[in-house]
Amino acid sequence: MKKILSFFVCAVMVLSAFFVPAVTVHAAEFKIDFETNCTALYLENTDTETVVYQKNANERRYPASTTKIMTYIITAENVKDMKNTMVTVKSSVIHMLDGTGSSVAGLRQGEKLSVYQLLHCLMIPSGNDAALVLADYVGDGDISRFVTMMNQKAQELGCENTHFANPHGLNDPNHYTTVSDMAKMAKYALTLPEFAEITNTVTTDIIGEDRYLVTTNSMIDPVRGGDLYYPYAHGIKTGSTGNDSGYCLVSTASKGGYTYLCVAYGAPYEDEKGEYYENGAMRDSIHLYQWAFDNLSIKTIIDKNDLVKEIKLQFAWNKDSIQLSPSSTYSTILPDDLKVSSIDRTYQLPESISAPVKAGDVVGTVTLSYANQELATLSLVASESVDRSELLTTLDAVKNIVVSRWFIIVVLVLLLLTIIYVIIRLIYRRKMRSQRPVKKYRKF
Repeated sequence: MKKILSFFVCAVMVLSAFFVPAVTVHAAEFKIDFETNCTALYLENTDTETVVYQKNANERRYPASTTKIMTYIITAENVKDMKNTMVTVKSSVIHMLDGTGSSVAGLRQGEKLSVYQLLHCLMIPSGNDAALVLADYVGDGDISRFVTMMNQKAQELGCENTHFANPHGLNDPNHYTTVSDMAKMAKYALTLPEFAEITNTVTTDIIGEDRYLVTTNSMIDPVRGGDLYYPYAHGIKTGSTGNDSGYCLVSTASKGGYTYLCVAYGAPYEDEKGEYYENGAMRDSIHLYQWAFDNLSIKTIIDKNDLVKEIKLQFAWNKDSIQLSPSSTYSTILPDDLKVSSIDRTYQLPESISAPVKAGDVVGTVTLSYANQELATLSLVASESVDRSELLTTLDAVKNIVVSRWFIIVVLVLLLLTIIYVIIRLIYRRKMRSQRPVKKYRKF
């Protein structure tokens, strides 16, 4: 029985380590002090994976040419040697764009370009022709197969409100995503070879000296960007299909050791008179970056070496409590003027635990909150190892037996039987006395 009990206790401890999350992070949203142009916005600090601002983050929108981020992902994952894999530009593929008036990189039918060159054509001048050529090549002549791969990858990345209908981003009722989903795609794309370098290229003659590719992203162009140029910005992709999608932009910016990713969708494109608005997606992104860099910073909320809670300990000799520590250090982005002491902590713990305990055993959790928003939930673990006292265990077992309901019932029954027995004996003895013959004595 002792072996079975010990096995059960150990099993519970091991399983608890799997089912209690080490760190569960939630989004912390902060208020901005300016008006925005976009219908949907998403700003994340990628150093801590903290979402610091959202606006209609899960609202489905036309992604326009930001779609090409996924086109890049599928191409990069399916072509091992991008610089030496050559692709012939098919006439039939080029002519698929006839009459669309969409942006192109100026590819010429019959020419051979490497996948690496085509990716520059895809991401820098936002070439829809390059998107179709790559999709046709990777899809083995079937662009719809490539699109299926795009949708499968979106699901793998956890994009719950995304569906692609083409590789370039032209409007289609079944072609949509959200700013939060696009952020997942962009973060993943940034881990792929050459993506960050290509998307941050302003101009290049990679396909020929007389065929310069020029970025559509004013934020990274110091020459043509005007007052939309932002020196801390890097890439990634612009997009617009007129008033249907509005201006769209996916970008990153780094300053003072901090990096942010911003997705901006649906800024006004054209007014009733046909006059173009300023690119509000870029303007919003710049304002959000400036706000974040000026007002937010990384703060350590809880350290793994902190002793944050004490809990009762049973069956340990000369020790009746044990200290708990967080399973890991947790840092996040918070307003500069916020004191760490103002972060609320909510504990989920049992009243007590039983020895033996090993240092690192998961005991419970602590949830950190700010302004009624959950920041993270961390596991709390034992700070030291403590052996079990067999004497205390035995005494407790005896105690539990003595105070158990069945033991009390048995004792009461025995007591009752004893009382009944005594009463019967008394009655019997009295009866026996009454039946004794009376001796008669003679008189002399």
